[in-house]
Amino acid sequence: MSSDPWGRVDETGTVYVRTTDGEQVVGSWQAGTPDEALAYFERKYEGLVVEIGLLERRVKTTDLSSKDAQVAISHIREQVDAHHAVGDLDALKVRLDKLVETVDARREERKAQRAKQSDEARHSKEALVVEAEELAQSDQWRAAGERLRALVDTWKGLPRLDRKSDDELWHRFSHARSAFSKRRKAHFASLDAQREEARKTKEKLVAEAESLSASSDWGPTAARYRELMADWKAAGRAQREHEDDLWNRFRGAQDVFFAARSSVFAERDAEQTENLKLKEELAEEAEKLVPVQDLKAARAAFRSINERWEAIGHVPRDARPKVEGRMHAVERALQESEETEWRRTNPEARARAEGLTGQLQAAVDKLQGQIETARSAGNGAKADKLQRELDGRQALLEQALKGLHEFGG
Repeated sequence: MSSDPWGRVDETGTVYVRTTDGEQVVGSWQAGTPDEALAYFERKYEGLVVEIGLLERRVKTTDLSSKDAQVAISHIREQVDAHHAVGDLDALKVRLDKLVETVDARREERKAQRAKQSDEARHSKEALVVEAEELAQSDQWRAAGERLRALVDTWKGLPRLDRKSDDELWHRFSHARSAFSKRRKAHFASLDAQREEARKTKEKLVAEAESLSASSDWGPTAARYRELMADWKAAGRAQREHEDDLWNRFRGAQDVFFAARSSVFAERDAEQTENLKLKEELAEEAEKLVPVQDLKAARAAFRSINERWEAIGHVPRDARPKVEGRMHAVERALQESEETEWRRTNPEARARAEGLTGQLQAAVDKLQGQIETARSAGNGAKADKLQRELDGRQALLEQALKGLHEFGG
């Protein structure tokens, strides 16, 4: 018979382990000496010690879930309770009991942490809703639209609450965004309506201007043309595709009349020569507004110049195209700056650009994942083919991002 402090082997080859509950049968050993039997079951004990040590470190140093930890503890406890090892099994049970306490404490700690995170998420989402509802009333279409998009991104990054609370807050958040979009759409629809009204008004002004172009009643007709010009300016801008054509017709009708008047009043050549000098000075003053740095200030300055221009009167007919062309070039530059600003702040065009960018980014992300999967699987040919496709998509994405950058995004 052979024994050690934690076990023994009797004459029949039965192996026992000593516990606080008395000796427990470990197993039967017939393949060698009693010392070999004890050594074998002592190694099994050391294996259990190693398993428990590893599990203790995992519980303390990793994010092992409580459920998985309990399963692992139960698995080891079954082996300890089965007494198939020789060693201090009671000490192992104590370690397992302490490990259960640690897991329970971690579970409560995580539960409290989740509750805290949920409370923080609730406050964050409520703050987002309040800000979105305030922005819904804003008339700063570009800034408010950009901020609402940023709020959506922030919302997506926050944890979900309970379904009822989350749905209620999201409903308010979504309603605020919809209200803003509706107001913005109505605003730009109103602008379109104003441009259409301006087109109709200017068509009437053109018709009258053309009917007066053959008049020889110089004084009253010239006065009426000045009134028509004032009405033209007051009418606002029509749609871009109509504005230039209407202006050319309007100005052309006036040119016909004033050219005829100039031929009759040839004696005014001297005066018109002086007018030309003054208009050339105004044209030079206007040309200093280009390139446009401050559109609003440039527009105001140009209106002032134009008012002085109109007050000067006519210039010699042969000099008119050149000097007026200089003014028209400045006006076109201002109009182009307005159009550029409009395109840059156009929410529909921006939305399309963002949509395209998002689609391309998603495609790039997907291809990158597929490439990693192919390389992990050792499929280099497929990975290379996907890489060529990714290079093409990334080039398109760079172009789309450049386009989006023109909107200030």
